[in-house]
Amino acid sequence: MAVTLEITNDYGYVVLVLVLYIFFNFWMAIQVGKARRKYKVSYPTLYAIESENKDAKLFNCIQVRGFLQYDFFCPLFCFNLDPRSLPLFCCSMECQRGHQNALEMMPAFFVTLLLSGLYCPIVAAGLGAFYTVARYFYFRGYATGVPENRLKIGGFNFLALLGLMILAAVFGVRLLLS
Repeated sequence: MAVTLEITNDYGYVVLVLVLYIFFNFWMAIQVGKARRKYKVSYPTLYAIESENKDAKLFNCIQVRGFLQYDFFCPLFCFNLDPRSLPLFCCSMECQRGHQNALEMMPAFFVTLLLSGLYCPIVAAGLGAFYTVARYFYFRGYATGVPENRLKIGGFNFLALLGLMILAAVFGVRLLLS
């Protein structure tokens, strides 16, 4: 039996969230590329090794001056900075491992976003946007040098992904039952 799917205009929100995440991933890749040049870590090396590169720890989990002069959320992540300097030297963090983890999770995010968006586009787009924002904080938290910091706000990305997985599963069941 065939099922006809109608893609509503609201699916445009799903598409926009997907494109937003692609831009976000591109931004993360640029940050890692800058760090590679700065710390002389060439491809295909994923992580610098301390015996081969004196700046290995700095590359693998570093802080760089960000693209924003002032970031409202910076105090959550700039633990090792003098609090008096935060407005003047606020940082955007980037980390090779944070980007790598985002790449590892990207297929699951894309598939569940696109499928759940066919069932409930507004909710799927909202969960996808929440996932993207949480991923930003996951990325930044990793770069504090304390891996657990990635979970302070960034850990909520897993709840958004779980929501997308449930929506996609419900969509699959509804297709089978229709």
